[in-house]
Amino acid sequence: MTASATLGVDLPDAACAAVAAAPTKIDYRTEPFRYHHWSLAFDGAIATLSMNVDENAGLKPGYKLKLNSYDLGVDIELHDAINRIRFEHPEVRTVVMTSARDRIFCSGANIFMLGVSSHGWKVNFCKFTNETRNGLEDSSKYSGLKFLAAVNGACAGGGYELALACDEILLIDDRSSSVSLPEVPLLGVLPGTGGLTRVTDKRHVRHDLADIFCTTTEGVRGQKAKDWRLVDDIAKPAVFAQRVRDRALQLAASSDRPADGKGVTLTRVERTDEPNALRYAHVTVEIDRAKRNATFTVKAPSGEQPDTVEGIEAAGVNWWPIAMARELDDAILSMRTNELDIGTWILKTEGDAAAVLASDATLMKHKDHWLVRETIGLIRRTFSRIDVSSRSLFALIESGSCFVGSFLELALACDRTYILALPDDADKAPTITVSDVNFGLFPMATGQSRLARRFYEEVPAVEAVRAKAGTALDADAALALGLVTSAPDDIDWTDEVRIALEERAAMSPDALTGMEANLRFAGKETMETRIFGRLTAWQKMRVSIVSLPAKRRLASMPVSASGDMLARSSSAMRTSSGQSMSSGAEVTRPSARASSASSDSPILACTAPISSASP
Repeated sequence: MTASATLGVDLPDAACAAVAAAPTKIDYRTEPFRYHHWSLAFDGAIATLSMNVDENAGLKPGYKLKLNSYDLGVDIELHDAINRIRFEHPEVRTVVMTSARDRIFCSGANIFMLGVSSHGWKVNFCKFTNETRNGLEDSSKYSGLKFLAAVNGACAGGGYELALACDEILLIDDRSSSVSLPEVPLLGVLPGTGGLTRVTDKRHVRHDLADIFCTTTEGVRGQKAKDWRLVDDIAKPAVFAQRVRDRALQLAASSDRPADGKGVTLTRVERTDEPNALRYAHVTVEIDRAKRNATFTVKAPSGEQPDTVEGIEAAGVNWWPIAMARELDDAILSMRTNELDIGTWILKTEGDAAAVLASDATLMKHKDHWLVRETIGLIRRTFSRIDVSSRSLFALIESGSCFVGSFLELALACDRTYILALPDDADKAPTITVSDVNFGLFPMATGQSRLARRFYEEVPAVEAVRAKAGTALDADAALALGLVTSAPDDIDWTDEVRIALEERAAMSPDALTGMEANLRFAGKETMETRIFGRLTAWQKMRVSIVSLPAKRRLASMPVSASGDMLARSSSAMRTSSGQSMSSGAEVTRPSARASSASSDSPILACTAPISSASP
């Protein structure tokens, strides 16, 4: 949400037309020399990431990024910059996030960008920004990389949500700079990037004060912001820079990232784009447009792989776990954003299962080394993208598959898993293998392993699987342990898989999106799952408000109308039984039943049911 939303400026028809005509293919790959909006500076253990948005460098035409507001392009650069700090600069222990602008930190997501964007674009944008901010907290928790928001000017909406994702917030006390979440009073929508959840769950702002804060347009500044726990500290302009540095060094002292570590340069992910395929060295995505599905094939390492720290450092960005995870991450993001009509993802693996298990053993052996730890984090966040993707996910375990160890996580993330049974041909019969990495090395947003989620943390079931760790399990054994959905033999395999995929394609995409999110994230909730769950209410209301006709003044909606929208959207989030849903009729993806898809088909699936405490 930008401060310019209060200006009531008309959105011209030409802006909408320009966006509609703009190319739709988005590339998430970038490098620092391509940045328009961020700059990086390094000083020993401290990196400073400064936001200076080029208002004329929006990702699409039709809007200007005024007042340090952001669009998807700004966040793509942020995501890249954070990854480079993680891998290229192990000496960095604290990242200071600030603004290069005078008296303005960040005014949040550009409201005019949202106003001229399709619903699908908006929810994809918001999902990615949520994942990026969750990633800051992930690095702080698992890697010791700390984040300090040096708020040196007005900080509104998504700008404050970015600050909230940091470990601490230091606000300049200049009598004008404030923090605010003005979405509810200004637009009648909810903050879309975790603001409400982090204000309460993370910062523990008392709920009545949070109520005032979230319904006040002018925000809160100075000592009151500190007293209300909206920021950690304040500092006068004359001492602000020194206070930021002092606190950054204090945070750095709590980290164990090495001052003498050898960084790994993140070269550009190489990808070949074809009309119906994406091809990388270790990942292939093949698209069947007629059936509206895509097959992801992830390949095991080939050739000799390093098993020592020295060998891993020498391999650098070409070390298989890093290369594979970066390619898979790019493929997921590209398919989410650029292939809106593809409603089902089929996950396959191929290659030497022993090589995957050996790679996993290397990860476990050296998991405390900073580079291996960062690699585990990259894989963890990439697998989490699969969990929250609004696609039907099917794993097919066939001859030549290698769903073992870390690759088994791909199958465990899926809605269904089919394994081919070949009782008369043991040599070709596919197997799966559970290893130590499946018991918590790559936790979901719930904090659980996918095995624990699968069995609702019931000890007998989990321990039965653990007892078979390291054993190659054929179709019958995997089915008996509850690790797969079905095990058709070679006579029934083709028809059973075909029918399952065809039936899926014929179902309501809206209903599937909500159903899948609820079933994937049943039970345990965390701050992260609540952030995504509450995002559902945001998207339902935001699309109704921000997608008004182009000439509607966005800031002029009567309060009563906003309140009515809130009430109707909130009630729409409940089923007839009273159970909360993580998706509603506004959340759509293309239906294979129709010959043409709506241009507003999004890719967002909220990662958890909205809790009973949710709006």
